[in-house]
Amino acid sequence: MAEYLIYFNQQWVGEHTEEWFRGRGPLAKAVIDEMKAAGVFVFAGGLEEGDGPVFSADDTSGTMVFTDGPYVESKEFLGGLAVVEVPDEEAARVWAGKIAAACGWPQEVRRFKPMSTD
Repeated sequence: MAEYLIYFNQQWVGEHTEEWFRGRGPLAKAVIDEMKAAGVFVFAGGLEEGDGPVFSADDTSGTMVFTDGPYVESKEFLGGLAVVEVPDEEAARVWAGKIAAACGWPQEVRRFKPMSTD
């Protein structure tokens, strides 16, 4: 089994009415419930946009520095994610497709490197 990250950048969401977003919530929750029932769910969640804390931790100089805001200024930022544990890429594609359909915007998929057992 491998773990896959399924995620989206907030900018991929597009402009929609509040009513449209409210209608997507039950669809997204249904996919999460389906992932749990299938035994592939590891984690899922959306990230706070404007008011949530955003900070960076950097120890590359040998001294830990915490800075308010993202590490790199960018127009794109992570909007939400899900982690699934599935047997193969084909299964990851199925779940990414279900999430994309439920949310109404694209999703990107990346496989986690296997954890070392050393």
